[in-house]
Amino acid sequence: MDTKKLRQKILDLAIHGKLVPQDPNDEPASVLLERIKAEKERLIKEGKIKRSKKSGSSDTLHYENVPFEVPSSWVWCRLEDITVLIEDCPHTTAKDEGKGYPLVRTPNIGEGQLLLDGVHRVSKEVYDKRNVRAVPQVDDIIYAREAPAGNVAVIRENEQVCLGQRTVLIRPMNTLIDSVWLTYAMLTPYSRNHLISKATGSTVTHVNMASIRPFDLPLPPLSEQHRIVAEIKRWFALIDQIEQGKADLQTIIKQTKSKILDLAIHGKLVPQDPNDEPAIELLKRINPDFTPCDNEHYQNLSKGWATCRLEDIVDYEQPTAYIVNSTSYNDTYPIPVLTAGKSFIIGHTNEVEGIYSNLPCIIFDDFTTDSKLVEFSFKVKSSAMKILQVKKGIEIDFVAMFMSITRLIGDTHKRYWISEYSKLVIPVPPHAEQKRIIDAVYKAFTKLDTIMESL
Repeated sequence: MDTKKLRQKILDLAIHGKLVPQDPNDEPASVLLERIKAEKERLIKEGKIKRSKKSGSSDTLHYENVPFEVPSSWVWCRLEDITVLIEDCPHTTAKDEGKGYPLVRTPNIGEGQLLLDGVHRVSKEVYDKRNVRAVPQVDDIIYAREAPAGNVAVIRENEQVCLGQRTVLIRPMNTLIDSVWLTYAMLTPYSRNHLISKATGSTVTHVNMASIRPFDLPLPPLSEQHRIVAEIKRWFALIDQIEQGKADLQTIIKQTKSKILDLAIHGKLVPQDPNDEPAIELLKRINPDFTPCDNEHYQNLSKGWATCRLEDIVDYEQPTAYIVNSTSYNDTYPIPVLTAGKSFIIGHTNEVEGIYSNLPCIIFDDFTTDSKLVEFSFKVKSSAMKILQVKKGIEIDFVAMFMSITRLIGDTHKRYWISEYSKLVIPVPPHAEQKRIIDAVYKAFTKLDTIMESL
């Protein structure tokens, strides 16, 4: 289940007036809009707010120009019509002082709420200076103009914050507009697409103030705003439970895979066959002078197994001859460029020389000890890796499984293969059992992957 799309669908139904039923007893939004205008005039006369410069000549949209139809009790309006303040932030970057008031930057603006873990902080002096235009209050809305453009959050109780760069403070008309409803309305696909379609910037999308103030949105009656908020929260709470269950199951699947690999390299995944040639014979064919390692971690080896060091069964090659010359990657190019880290394929090249094709192989990150089994031709990003091949009679998939759950993490930035990792002791099963283990692991992983894909 794509829960992100489900959230967007719920918000889309809400903005179209299809999430909750209309109540004929509700005060129409057209009347609500007139009350908002009257209240704004009162506040202007009392000097509590300033009269804003209207962004256009017409207060309401003509019927033929509305983006979509809404219920008859709704009315189209502009964002500036239902707010008392839409204020841009200072166009400067405040330094993180480590303590004081939370500085809300665009990464701190989530989808509906502020994300204040690890937030930058500023002093009272900086707080006062940056908020001279308007001091953020509870139920105010903060809009991210870029990076990521379009995120919106409402200020909750006990959140005394300072505006960071590229943010906008929006203050709905108190008591006549539900701030949470307006937050959800601005998070809908319609609102996001409408505002971002008018954004500027070739590298970073930037929403201009001139697009925000006159933004057209459909206004429901106040009572319906409250019902919409309650219904969205109800649905989102259910989705949260689904996502948590999904995350828990993903964690369980990941742990199960690790457990399967652990059982595999300890000889507990498949039964031993007394007819298999013992691993010691295999290792002696590789090296007639071979002597099994003495390692307490593998004292209770399964029958027919033996231990050796990785370097006894693995050869390494420096990747120098396969390093890509140009990093001008393009997805249409045929040859992948690899790193042994999480990103794995970092691009594609059209270079035709120096392509590694002795497959399969294992690539090993010399600094992080990450590794990957590779079964296609490639080039590499840098020399910070080793390319590994196994000796005859050793299944490379088995070695890759061992390495995938065996990492060294040190305090210093150094290369690990020659000095430490190649010296690690690995339990080696008979060749026939290696194949049975690989088959059992892949069958189990395929079933787990099917479950993961269905989530």
